[in-house]
Amino acid sequence: MKAWITNPWGKPRFLVLFTWLFIVWSIVPIIIAIAFSFNDGRSRTAWQGFSLRWFYHDPLGSVWQDDALRSAMWHSLELACFAMLIATPLGVALAIGLQRWQSKAGTAANGLMLVPLVTPELVMGASMFILFTQLFGFIGLGTPAQVIGQVTFSISYVVVIVRGRLVSIGPEYEEAAADLGAPPWDVLRRVLLPLLAPAIVSGLLIVFALSIDDFVVTSYLAKGADTETVPIKLYSTARGAPTPALNALASIMVAITLLSVALAYFVYKRFARGTGGSALESIGGSR
Repeated sequence: MKAWITNPWGKPRFLVLFTWLFIVWSIVPIIIAIAFSFNDGRSRTAWQGFSLRWFYHDPLGSVWQDDALRSAMWHSLELACFAMLIATPLGVALAIGLQRWQSKAGTAANGLMLVPLVTPELVMGASMFILFTQLFGFIGLGTPAQVIGQVTFSISYVVVIVRGRLVSIGPEYEEAAADLGAPPWDVLRRVLLPLLAPAIVSGLLIVFALSIDDFVVTSYLAKGADTETVPIKLYSTARGAPTPALNALASIMVAITLLSVALAYFVYKRFARGTGGSALESIGGSR
């Protein structure tokens, strides 16, 4: 028995146990919170039967009927869509530029691009608040500032994902297309972008998930109740006497976040196999 436990060449027998303990510790509280969003009563600790009351049916307190909760949900989705549509194209362009910019300045720019990934979110939120209240007062706080703030910290994720894809496919497909007579624009549009499509879709959905879950930067740049997002609403009301409608709102956003991340993962895995051959065939066939 002692030899079985101390054998250094054996399998790491306790890693599986620690992994499952961590998963249970992380997920069980979330499952409990989601479960009480279906509670028929007003309690968030005592189960009183299954119901969709707090999602839709309650005329005053459900997510769909409560103007404040519904406004927070739609504003979160609005910010996520804006951040996704702005940060992804910029991130793709920056990734291609940084990958092609082989110099000391390019190395420095690449390092600066990763700064938002390691900067504490509290520092970024406070600095953005000062920026929009002191230097860019014509923009001020509110939705435009929130969009800019979310794009600022999420664009680095797109750059990292797209650059990883660029490294994996290499420059051979572009060079082959150029040898076949394709002009630079056609190389970009008909070869490089189709090859980058899995990373672009993954970056798109990762930005969406990051935006929906963001609290610090968005709260610093909020202005009034109409710019509150779901995380801000959860924080401001959780310390009072909330109903399970708050659980229902959190459950909806958790579901949206998980779906976006899962979709990003499966899209990347499904289409990560190179499509360079078909891209080059289309270039050659159009000659």
